[in-house]
Amino acid sequence: MFERLLAVTALSLFVLLAAGTANADPRTSDIYSHSGEYKNKKYKRAHTKRSRARHARSSRVRTARRGRYRSSERSSLGYNSGVSYSTSHRYNAGRRPGRWCGWWMRTQRGGGPEFNVAWNWRKYGRPASAQVGAVVVWRHHVGQIVGRTSSGRWIIQSGNDGGRVRTRPRSVAGAIFRM
Repeated sequence: MFERLLAVTALSLFVLLAAGTANADPRTSDIYSHSGEYKNKKYKRAHTKRSRARHARSSRVRTARRGRYRSSERSSLGYNSGVSYSTSHRYNAGRRPGRWCGWWMRTQRGGGPEFNVAWNWRKYGRPASAQVGAVVVWRHHVGQIVGRTSSGRWIIQSGNDGGRVRTRPRSVAGAIFRM
């Protein structure tokens, strides 16, 4: 009986001491150095792969919904959060959605999140003719006229044109112009 009590006491003492030395904070565990860098390169690769996989999954979900977000996601994605996506833009337009030509125009001209959709720019300002400074609206795209070529074609600057902001001559056939 005494031996059994001694064994249980020793076991509980061992468990208490082992639990006292465990550290739940991963920044102070032995995989990190004191500067916050990973000591174990293999762990770093696995950790970043997991992060990339999580990001890819969330991107696929947004893409599957054609760039539209649930209202519960909007606040977490930075809509009207006061955080600018880039410091080079004039207006704060929140985080960039998947189809971002309308979002880019918001950084240039302002407007609410409804202007992230290109076709909604047809309600911007007042109707106008093709001229430098006008907003050009197609059903699928939006940009602004910044000049004219010697051959008479309009030079359009727009976001998400080939995946980047581009300035190039484009046809404005069938477009709506707003000032």
